[in-house]
Amino acid sequence: MTTIRATVWNENVHERIEPQIMPFYPDGIHGAVAGALTDQLGDAVDVTTATLDQPDAGLPEELLDRTDVLFWWGHLAHDDVPDEVVDRVQRHVLGGMGLVVLHSGHFSRIFTRLLGTTCSLSWRDDGDREVIWSTAPGHALTDGVPVPLVLEHHETYGEFFDVPEPEETIFISSFSGGEVFRSGLTYRRGRGRIFYFSPGDQKYPVYLDDGVRRVLANAARWASSSGAHTVPAVSHPRRGAFLERPPG
Repeated sequence: MTTIRATVWNENVHERIEPQIMPFYPDGIHGAVAGALTDQLGDAVDVTTATLDQPDAGLPEELLDRTDVLFWWGHLAHDDVPDEVVDRVQRHVLGGMGLVVLHSGHFSRIFTRLLGTTCSLSWRDDGDREVIWSTAPGHALTDGVPVPLVLEHHETYGEFFDVPEPEETIFISSFSGGEVFRSGLTYRRGRGRIFYFSPGDQKYPVYLDDGVRRVLANAARWASSSGAHTVPAVSHPRRGAFLERPPG
């Protein structure tokens, strides 16, 4: 069995400036997501965590080279991610590395660049109840996930969500205020698979929920791609080469 090499990246800002709002994440959001992957996948995953305050914003070339799927959580420091890191991650995604974008990562520079839109939405935060409905039964991303998946308290996101038409809509969320939101979407860019999953605000222990943790594990399996990340490129084969029989 091939081990999934997952990297969980978090800007790690809330943890430093307002740790009192998330006592349920003593190891940070990145630690909670990493723990979910390990708990759900066991020896089938090898997890590395990375944060913005590390050299190369936590994402040097050698780490991305050995990453099958990158999880990205951001909120307050999108603009602090250096251009060269955004370029680097984009190249690896186009070459086949999976990308799982979580919660406010919809505004991350890497996500808006790959999607080419503002990724804006409507929101309010009064601890509303979120009901997450699966719209893709039988999909690998919904395997073992409760239907519906209910979060008793969470930030509310609502339409219009300014993203390109997704390849697949996996989850739709509803809230007591009448809002609905496309909360689980898939895309492909180059050779890479991308999954956006909105639940995960820092003020609520969302990543301790068993159903959410199952989604994260499913995402690691679905988006990961082993081997070198090779960006598609123009080729110029010799005329007639495809007609030649291989030796033997």
